[in-house]
Amino acid sequence: MKNVLCFGEALIDFLHIGATSQGPLSLPEFRQYPGGAPANAAVAVAQLGGQARFAGQVGADKFGDFLSSALEQYGVDTRFLLRHPSAKTSLAFVMLDDSGDRSFSFYRHETADVMLTPAQISPDWFNPDGLVHICSNTLTTPAIAQSTTALIAQAKAAGQFISFDVNLRHNLWAAGAADRDVVNALVKQADLVKFSRDELEYLAQGQSEAYLQDCLHAGCALLLVTDGANRIDFYGQQHSGSIQPPKVKAVDTTAGGDAFIGGVLFGLSVLNSQQAVFSDAALLKQLLTFASFCGAYAVTLPGAFPALPDQQAVAQLMQQHQLSPTDFDPAFFRSL
Repeated sequence: MKNVLCFGEALIDFLHIGATSQGPLSLPEFRQYPGGAPANAAVAVAQLGGQARFAGQVGADKFGDFLSSALEQYGVDTRFLLRHPSAKTSLAFVMLDDSGDRSFSFYRHETADVMLTPAQISPDWFNPDGLVHICSNTLTTPAIAQSTTALIAQAKAAGQFISFDVNLRHNLWAAGAADRDVVNALVKQADLVKFSRDELEYLAQGQSEAYLQDCLHAGCALLLVTDGANRIDFYGQQHSGSIQPPKVKAVDTTAGGDAFIGGVLFGLSVLNSQQAVFSDAALLKQLLTFASFCGAYAVTLPGAFPALPDQQAVAQLMQQHQLSPTDFDPAFFRSL
């Protein structure tokens, strides 16, 4: 089994859970959850039985203590989790609408995660034949973008498989919108890229088909395009197609995409060869179907870490949906 190193932000998600009346006021209530897309992906891999490591930086504060403990309790290796002596841990306040979809307010100015420097990145982070997973929130300032670029250079030199979940949060960028050139430069260096439909349209500036072909020509092995509960499209060097995620009642969509990409990364970490997966259309669809059920399960529960499923939870959800062998072969689990 290969190690999966997830790099980036671990932060506190304060999830809005209701309100209490006091005098003439309605006081919003928030519950503290561990979060951050790369941290969520690491937990998703670990929950499924994979070997997940997290590399990033939090503050030397109570929130940093909480995140370190939470990662460890979910089985993530935190030997590369750094602590900044003065910068604080990032916070996000998450509001949910009636369908469980979320909006974010971030408190992330000069916080510990964006203060990580290239000098802190160690060759020890990279195991032979490992996988490295990143997101775009470590591109939002020039300093952390420089560190991310340095990380990718070291990872590629060490022969790592690079996974990039675009995961745009426009309100984290100084201009109020993500820098397309910065994000696209990283897309072109990745082996696996996951976009939402909206992210793809933004980065492609309305030329999605040409953009996807350009990414494949640049060397990307697999491109995944998600669209909430709708169809997931995939594009590879040899095979393209789509799958339909299962229909579930969404409670909180915070960790849905991270659970999906975690399912993909877990599968790639335990199957013998990434290239063998990408060249086998049937096996690729099995993997993406499995991952789609990981994502579907996660949106049925609140929060991020606590919502991420293990293999048994995924198998039970699949049984409830009564998949035919042509949709998913249970023998896939035995190969993991």
